[in-house]
Amino acid sequence: MRVKKVLLRTLVSVPLLVFCTGGLHAQTAQNSAHAIPKTSEQVYKNIQVLKGVPADQFIPAMQFIAASLGVQCDFCHIENAFDKDDKETKQTARKMMRMMFTINKDNFEGHQEVTCFACHRGARKPMIIPSVNQDDVKVAEEEKTRPEETVGLPAAEQIVAKYLQAIGGAEAVAKISTRIQKGTLTVGAKSFPVEVLAQAPARRITTVGFPGGDSVTGINGAEGWLSTAGRAPHEMGPSELDAAKLDAELFFPTYLKQIFRELRVQKRELLDGKQAYVVLGMREGQLPVELYFDEESGLLLRMQRYTETPVGRNPTQIEFADYRSEGGVKTPFRWTVARPNGRFTIQIEQMQQSIPIEENRFAKPPVAPPSS
Repeated sequence: MRVKKVLLRTLVSVPLLVFCTGGLHAQTAQNSAHAIPKTSEQVYKNIQVLKGVPADQFIPAMQFIAASLGVQCDFCHIENAFDKDDKETKQTARKMMRMMFTINKDNFEGHQEVTCFACHRGARKPMIIPSVNQDDVKVAEEEKTRPEETVGLPAAEQIVAKYLQAIGGAEAVAKISTRIQKGTLTVGAKSFPVEVLAQAPARRITTVGFPGGDSVTGINGAEGWLSTAGRAPHEMGPSELDAAKLDAELFFPTYLKQIFRELRVQKRELLDGKQAYVVLGMREGQLPVELYFDEESGLLLRMQRYTETPVGRNPTQIEFADYRSEGGVKTPFRWTVARPNGRFTIQIEQMQQSIPIEENRFAKPPVAPPSS
């Protein structure tokens, strides 16, 4: 049971298996895509600090806190009774959140400059004494690009053009309308069968075969859902849907320029022994996305996106590797998804492209109404 729970917590994102957040999700409201988003206190019990926060940001906020302190849910919560206040650590967490909000309000005009991680750095107790070994301290990078870092670098348009050429050319890539991939998803030492069905521009179904039944993450244009064996499907909230849609769109590189209203070169960075250009993708009303392109080959090596929460930004990093040419187009056959609370790797073993996929494979299953 313990191993299963660890696996589920790690798999929060395949791209977004939010069903894997313990018992909290059971209280989640089944909102339609056109309904007014509910707040945390309308969906979860005993909310005292994060009132008014969109419900779909609540679980990511809990994950951010857990990652900042290097703990799991049971550090503050009682299993299967998350709303209870029996643990002192839960009361302390509430005080710390209030303190953090006050600091940002009084000193930074309400901007999110101070977070849990700013002091805790992955430890239960904040660091109050400077470390002798500077390698133990990770200093956050400035978000703004320094002018000297972009001197002599190619323009973003040139980097993207080289990427499209590296994977086979824009014309060849545009001909790929569907992908069917089968392989394994590995978490730690355990592997499970996985199937990915995709259709351009933003339809994608990922099915993971766990011993107790399949876990499915699906997006069909403007709708997204998640399901696990024995539980009614859960409809994605706005932030979940945005992340799933971005992952689905980037599965077909032709749409890169349509996804981002602006592409801006940030810097050159060494990534696993390779020099890479870091390009910032800007989207209207969304957080920037960092794209890492191999300077030599032009291939996309990494994507890093962020989810906004009321206590800080949760990063999701996707590493692309094992590029192989299929149908004249190079495609990564391995990608690793990493978040503060864990990581998993998908290794593709079989792939078919541009073949018909039945329409019902992308149909959203009926979402059960919330119990009264």
